Amino acid sequence: MDVVNLPSGKKVLSITSVVTFLGFLDTFILIPIMALYATELGASASIRGLIIGLYSIVNTPANIIFGRLIDRVGYRLPLIFGLAGDALGMFLYILCRLPFHLALVRVFHGISGALVGPATMSVFAGSDGESRARTMGIYGISLATATLVGFGLSGFIASWLGRQAVFLLGAGLLAIATLLGLLLPGIRPAVSTAARTSFSQSLGQVTDLFKRKGLSTAYISIFAQYFTFGGVVTLLPGYLENLGMEDFHVGMLLATFAITFIITQFPSGALSDRIGRLLPVVIGLGLGIVSLVVLPSLTTFPLLAGAMALYGIGYGLLFPSISALIVDHTGNEERGLATGVFHALLTAGVAIGAPVMGLVEEGVGLETGLVIAPSVMFIALVVALVDLRRR
Repeated sequence: MDVVNLPSGKKVLSITSVVTFLGFLDTFILIPIMALYATELGASASIRGLIIGLYSIVNTPANIIFGRLIDRVGYRLPLIFGLAGDALGMFLYILCRLPFHLALVRVFHGISGALVGPATMSVFAGSDGESRARTMGIYGISLATATLVGFGLSGFIASWLGRQAVFLLGAGLLAIATLLGLLLPGIRPAVSTAARTSFSQSLGQVTDLFKRKGLSTAYISIFAQYFTFGGVVTLLPGYLENLGMEDFHVGMLLATFAITFIITQFPSGALSDRIGRLLPVVIGLGLGIVSLVVLPSLTTFPLLAGAMALYGIGYGLLFPSISALIVDHTGNEERGLATGVFHALLTAGVAIGAPVMGLVEEGVGLETGLVIAPSVMFIALVVALVDLRRR
């Protein structure tokens, strides 16, 4: 039985939207402070990079494994355990005294966080067929708002009250999210195919998902989207510094991106439900590519803000449609696995994009690096255009 099609479906979506926001907020409030915290505990540059990356290293495969678990037992218990684990992880950061301690907590946090993404997305994926993209747009709004609030809140609280306050705030908000998760209905999947499938067979099914029309476009697009974003957050600060701008300007440009990303989601989802998934995907990828290709030629803040707004619109057009493609091309018995792969590629995109584009910067410079950053989006655009022509 699909959760969203119950009489209380709107209430379920409302609660899950808040839970999604709180469940991803911890990830984004840690990003601005984790490198400095690792250094404070005595980590060298190489160890610091490893500690930061450990979350993504364990989170990526865990998303796929836990996605299949959700197909077997439903979303409610994995979500509650994931949120509770995240809350505990945020508290454990306070107790770290050595880089090794911090590395262990990052591994634990990455594993528990891998339960939250597939579980929350599975709730939204149970939407009615006529409004799937609009519903997934709400999911995208929750993620984008967590990004915006997390980046802004982290620096403010850390500078005012210290990093320990950031960890305590994250733990408290995740505890609230866990309590909200208890209000969600404990509905088990209507089909039992997943229960009869071994994990080794599930890994083979992952390959089948990548080969499926529609899903291949969604998967390469989400990876390209977040690979590029990893490159942008790596290269943009240095480019602005070369122009004589400060951290404030970096924050404002990222906020501009996030705000346009948020406000574009719902109308984009409505458009996708009306005209189909692939055209918004093509337009969104195209806008993302154009915005970054022209960015290095811009030298004033208003023009840069305009480019970042265009970048956010492109993302806003893209996310609801590729999320809805996951729902369109999967059955109930494999949806947890499919959403787990989706979140694994999202995490892997940032985890790979940031260091790769850092190496590109060292080789060819910031301006050229920004032009190269959307190259994976161009590959995704070609795949989407081929898929569109087949329709």
